[in-house]
Amino acid sequence: MRKHHKLAAWQESITLVKLVYELTSHYPKEELYGITQQMRRAAISVSSNIAEGAARDSSTEFARFLIIARASLSELETQILIAKELGYYHDNKVLEQLDKVFALIGGLLKKVRSKV
Repeated sequence: MRKHHKLAAWQESITLVKLVYELTSHYPKEELYGITQQMRRAAISVSSNIAEGAARDSSTEFARFLIIARASLSELETQILIAKELGYYHDNKVLEQLDKVFALIGGLLKKVRSKV
């Protein structure tokens, strides 16, 4: 098992990816190369950056990748809110998961920075 597999932030970010894929699978076909693709890439970026950061040699590098993951979360949140404005998104399930991941990354970042 790799180091990042044990991290709650990574585990919950994988759940977020699945929720985003489920949500965007119902978007109009004309959005396939628009907001659908953007949301999926942003969601995948979160878990990917947590994993890449965890594999780095230093706490400083790990913190940098956690900051990038958090930025991707902010990007995804914006896209979800746009989708909501367009009428593609109606419940709060994905936003609630996003908030959970944001909090977990914040806690992990605080812990990693304390080691720097």
